[in-house]
Amino acid sequence: MKLQFSDKANQIKEGIFTVLDAKKNELLREGRTIYNLSVGTPDFRPMQHIMDAVAEAAKDPKNYKYALVELPELLTAMQGFYQRRFGVELEKDEIMALYGSQEGMSHIAWALCNPGDLVLVPNPGYQIFSIGPELCDAGVWAYPLLPENQFLPKLDEIPEDVARRAKFMVVSYPANPICKVAPESFYRELIAFAKKYEIMILHDNAYSDIVYGGRKGGSFLQYEGAKEVGIEFYSLSKSFNYTGARASFALGNREIIQKFRALRTQFDYGTFLPVQYGAIAALEGPFDGVEEQCRQYEERNRTLCGGLRRIGWNVPDSEGTMFVWAPLPEGYTNSEEFCVELMEKSGVICVPGSCFGSLGEGFVRMALVLPPEELEKAVESIARSGILQTEKVQN
Repeated sequence: MKLQFSDKANQIKEGIFTVLDAKKNELLREGRTIYNLSVGTPDFRPMQHIMDAVAEAAKDPKNYKYALVELPELLTAMQGFYQRRFGVELEKDEIMALYGSQEGMSHIAWALCNPGDLVLVPNPGYQIFSIGPELCDAGVWAYPLLPENQFLPKLDEIPEDVARRAKFMVVSYPANPICKVAPESFYRELIAFAKKYEIMILHDNAYSDIVYGGRKGGSFLQYEGAKEVGIEFYSLSKSFNYTGARASFALGNREIIQKFRALRTQFDYGTFLPVQYGAIAALEGPFDGVEEQCRQYEERNRTLCGGLRRIGWNVPDSEGTMFVWAPLPEGYTNSEEFCVELMEKSGVICVPGSCFGSLGEGFVRMALVLPPEELEKAVESIARSGILQTEKVQN
C-alpha cells in the first residue's frame, strides 16, 4: 500500500538538529565529553512553592477532569501579576491560557489568516513564527533584522505594497535568537505603523524576565494604543522553569482573544488543572527567585562571551534571553559546517544561525544552560581544539 501524505506534511523536513543529534550520540559512544548548548531548556529547577502547588493539586481526583476553561483564580492571578510586573491593567476577557506559547503562535494564524494573506515575520527569527501562516496557505514576508540596525526592523523601509497587504506582524523582544532588547521608542513606532496600515501585532514576550546590563524587561502592552492593535504572548516556561508544564498566556486585544478562544474550543479542552494551580502559585508567589535566576544567567553570559573573546572569538555579550548569538569565527562562512566541525573538535554543540532564516547565516546560537564552571570548560575545549586558528574559508 502506498501512503499518500499532504503536500504540507511533505514540505516539513528533518533538519540540522537530526544531524547534530546523530553526531552527539556518536561522540558519546566514543567516550567524548559533550557540552550541549543547543536546546533552550532551562537547567534550573522550578521554585519549591510551584512544585508544591502542583503536587497538592494532583492529589485531588477532581482535578483530573477536563478543565475546559481557566480557573477564575488563574485569571485573577494573571491580572495581578501583569499589574505588578508591567503596570498593565487587563480585564479577564483579555486573557487566555495556552498550552505553551509555541502552540499559541502556530494556531492563532487559523483565526487571523485566509489563504493568500500576507504575514510579516522576523529574519532571523524563531521558526514557529512562519509555520502557522504557511499551514494556512498565507504568504510570509520576512523583514530583515541586521547588525547595523541593532537587529531592529526598519519599519519605514518595508515596501508600501507589502505593508498594505499585511494581515499581521510577529515581533519578539527580547529576541531569540539575536539576543537583543528593543528600546521604548521602537514600540511607539510599531504601534503607529500598525494603526497606519491596519496590521495586527503579535508580540512574543517569552524572555522579558531574562535581561542584562541593568535593563528592565517590559511588555508591549505597556504602551499607549497597544491593545488597539494586538496581543502579547507571555510564558512561564523560561521565567519560572515551568517548561514541560506548557503554561502560557495570550493577552491584550479583546476581539483577537475572543476570536482565538472560540477557535480553540474546537480542539482544546483546557490546561490540566494541577498545572493551572502551579501557574497560580508562580504568578502570586515571590518574584525574587526569578530575579536571582536572571543574575545567574547574566553571569553565564559574561563567562561564555568573555571567555570566547579571550581565546580569539569575538562574541558580543547578550542583552537578554537565555542565549548567545555569535558571529562565525574568521575563516568560516557556513554555519552548519562550522557547527559540525566545532562538535567534532571540541564537543561543544550549538545551533547554526541558518536554522533561523537566511539572515541567520554567518552566526551560531548557544544556550546558557550550563553553570559557569562548565561553560569555562567548554571555552577551554574550544581553545584546545584549534578551530579558531583555521585559515581555510568554507564554501
